[in-house]
Amino acid sequence: MFDFLEGYDVLGAFWTTVQLTLLSAVGSLVWGTLLAGMRVGPVPLMRGFGTAYVNIVRNIPLTVIILFASLGLHDTLGISLGAGDVVDSYSFRLAVLGLTAYTSAFVCEAIRAGINTVPVGQAEAARAIGLSFTQVLFLVVLPQAFRAAVLPLTNVLIALTKNTTVAAAIGVAEAAALMKDMVENEAQLLLISALFAFGFCCLTLPTGLILGWVSKKVAVKR
Repeated sequence: MFDFLEGYDVLGAFWTTVQLTLLSAVGSLVWGTLLAGMRVGPVPLMRGFGTAYVNIVRNIPLTVIILFASLGLHDTLGISLGAGDVVDSYSFRLAVLGLTAYTSAFVCEAIRAGINTVPVGQAEAARAIGLSFTQVLFLVVLPQAFRAAVLPLTNVLIALTKNTTVAAAIGVAEAAALMKDMVENEAQLLLISALFAFGFCCLTLPTGLILGWVSKKVAVKR
């Protein structure tokens, strides 16, 4: 029944999807946290930048951002984010950049929602003992905000895993790209679709279950 799989590196394609997800998740968490800090910060210019970034990027289709990363940055400006002229090599890096830029806007809002759950009195008490805004944010507010934001961040991570399929548009050999090739070359549309759907379920369902359990364990009791 599965003879059509011969000659196709399905596990390798899903491993590329996992790499895209993990690298983009780390980048999005870092950049999204900084954006959240800007949005709640005391500097109007930084608040305006954070607000504008989130509102603009969230309303641009991911495909447009990924294509801009490839056609705009690489083909027009010659930026490849590292050495290597192999298409799949620089396309992978640019795909991570595009996914990070897009997903960080949603990470920012998830973390900002977590920040809003932290009692104002705690931040005021920290400022009263002489801590700066940055110290209050990273030592007092964010540790509690992340505990409240685990579940929203889980949803963002699951969405990111599925969004990696857009990277196929710029030649990244991940799961969706392989599925497209197999559908074009093999007469097993239903089996191929079921196989890749099962593969993505194997990536997303355990993520949701594990992080959902973590969310309950670290939830702040009020």
